Amino acid sequence: MNRNEWISQAVRLQSADQPFALVTVLSAQAPTSGRAGDKAVVTPDGQIHGWIGGGCAQPAVIKTVRRALLDGQPRKIRISPSDESAERDLGDVLEFGMACHSGGTLELFIDPVMPSATLTVVGDSPVARALVSLAPRVGLRVAVVAHGAQAADFPDADTVLESDEASEVSARLASPFVVVATQGRRDVQGLKAALALQPQGLWFVASARKAGVLLESLVASGEDPAAVARIVAPAGEFIGAQTPEEIALSVLTSVVAARRGREPQAASPAAATFSASAAPVQSRASAQALVAIPEAASTCCGSAQKAGAAEPLPTLATVAPVAVLAKPSCCGG
Repeated sequence: MNRNEWISQAVRLQSADQPFALVTVLSAQAPTSGRAGDKAVVTPDGQIHGWIGGGCAQPAVIKTVRRALLDGQPRKIRISPSDESAERDLGDVLEFGMACHSGGTLELFIDPVMPSATLTVVGDSPVARALVSLAPRVGLRVAVVAHGAQAADFPDADTVLESDEASEVSARLASPFVVVATQGRRDVQGLKAALALQPQGLWFVASARKAGVLLESLVASGEDPAAVARIVAPAGEFIGAQTPEEIALSVLTSVVAARRGREPQAASPAAATFSASAAPVQSRASAQALVAIPEAASTCCGSAQKAGAAEPLPTLATVAPVAVLAKPSCCGG
């Protein structure tokens, strides 16, 4: 067996954007066939490319690799002789008993290599374009969804869809993270397309007031209230951003945090809270009255609100109330 087979397999799997783990023997106490420094690429289906020791060690390695690929966290394991194959968590190392007659002890480090996550950017606004440019620089693949979009306009994107119809978007894309940065152009269509992807994290670049009215509109049109409530709006971390590029950076910060395990957070614990059985809102004025914005809040969208949106907010005849409480945020529109 070629002990260096792992090199070519790692290149192949990474090029195909497939997950795997690089397993390295840290130490080996005889009698074992593995040696310190031996390596192997292990795939989720249990294929081992390279050499990390004989068959006695492989079940524990494969089991641990599958766990690591689920949460993306590396692990150190020890496989040592024992009458029992029990597993013990010793804090800094996970120990497996090995009942094989060969004996010997192996310590291995399991490092998961995850495929690039895809960030879908919905819209063709200045903030959307800045996001498409920035996201690949933190290791994200990018898909763009915008009505009439052209691939030539988004050279940093891996995929560009010129339709924002929800059914078409869901049929052609899968994405754990979505940012809607339509900023007044086809806002509702963009939000519906984003919801159709059922992402892990969904952010809407908009002021709290605008987001409140539009999210109510989604529920009134039949969207799942629970899914709508998970939309984070205003989007982004507060960094005092003002330009489209700075706003994109603040939103990307939230995406990276979610990618690293932080649950996407709304602007406040009460943000985007819906009740399907609540009394209907009879007018746009009463809908906006439900949007609570602390007077002292300082946001970079204040001037944009005064100037007016490119697309008028919808008039709501019957919607479920929502409370969107703003924090200082660079929401963009």
